[in-house]
Amino acid sequence: MTQQLSLHGVDALATAVVLLDEAQVVRYINPAAENLLAISAKNIVGVALEKVFAEPGPLAAAVRYAAENNSSHTQHELPLSLPGRAKLEVSCTVTPAEIAGVEGFLIELNPLHQQLRIAREERLMDQSTQTRELIRNLAHEIKNPLGALRGAAQLLDRELERPGLHEYTQVIMKEADRLQSLMDRLLTPHRLPHVTLFNIHEALERVRSLLLAEFPDGIVIRRDYDVSLPPFTADREQIIQSLLNVARNAAQAMQGKGTIILRTRVARRATLAKRMHRLALLVQVVDDGPGVPEELKDKIFLPLVSGRDGGHGVGLTIAQNFVTQHHGTIELETEPGRTCFSILLPIEQ
Repeated sequence: MTQQLSLHGVDALATAVVLLDEAQVVRYINPAAENLLAISAKNIVGVALEKVFAEPGPLAAAVRYAAENNSSHTQHELPLSLPGRAKLEVSCTVTPAEIAGVEGFLIELNPLHQQLRIAREERLMDQSTQTRELIRNLAHEIKNPLGALRGAAQLLDRELERPGLHEYTQVIMKEADRLQSLMDRLLTPHRLPHVTLFNIHEALERVRSLLLAEFPDGIVIRRDYDVSLPPFTADREQIIQSLLNVARNAAQAMQGKGTIILRTRVARRATLAKRMHRLALLVQVVDDGPGVPEELKDKIFLPLVSGRDGGHGVGLTIAQNFVTQHHGTIELETEPGRTCFSILLPIEQ
């Protein structure tokens, strides 16, 4: 029996929806489908399915199967491509339906990369929460004996009579201070955000000035800003620290010589922390360095993991923690000659 449906509310769905009539002519397409297929409704409505896609065979076969069995049919990893555009893989569900008086087929399209990203985001959030708790407990356990160790070295330093022995106690105290600083940095992300309204470009300009002061020779920082972006609500200092850690990581990976691009864009209909946001802020830090080694790609945000000799491996962990606290995501794309860290943050909190 054909399912009776209504168009009410379909325009607001995040899922891409296309309605075909019985002759497989497109009769309706919602905004999410326009975004997914990168085509306007006025250019596709009234056009036969076989003329819309460069390779309509797989989708036409799914529609045919649903028609022959008069039931919903779902096919995963179905390839779609419009003429002159890149091919994308989707999960496709075809349902025989009568909508607004049109007898035909309702097609729902979900891009696989989005499903994989959401699953990966959920996994990273769980992993990040567990890791933060583990590191916090470990840092607290280390700080107490570390303070006693430094205090004992300080007292010993005062009692030593031979000047040459002071060098050893100084080493103990300096290394204890270095470990103390590391523990403080690991514990820093647990401060609750202090939110204010500010412009992301103010934060990026602060990062740019700090980075140029730290690497005065050899680093070129280019701006690629979308100046139409509105202010958003967040903890200004935490966002600056996150961006600075990512940008500093890029500069260190290039050994202080190369080009970094700071880019901002608006992202529409972004799913962050299992919630659909109409608008989100996209910040990208792109460098032309050697890239992240293959064996580190999947664990670059874990604490104490570093691809650099002498690196503590906490900078990116702290950046991810701050971004996660703001219900955002941070992702890495890397290859030799181009590494891009993408940070997505909801504009409306």
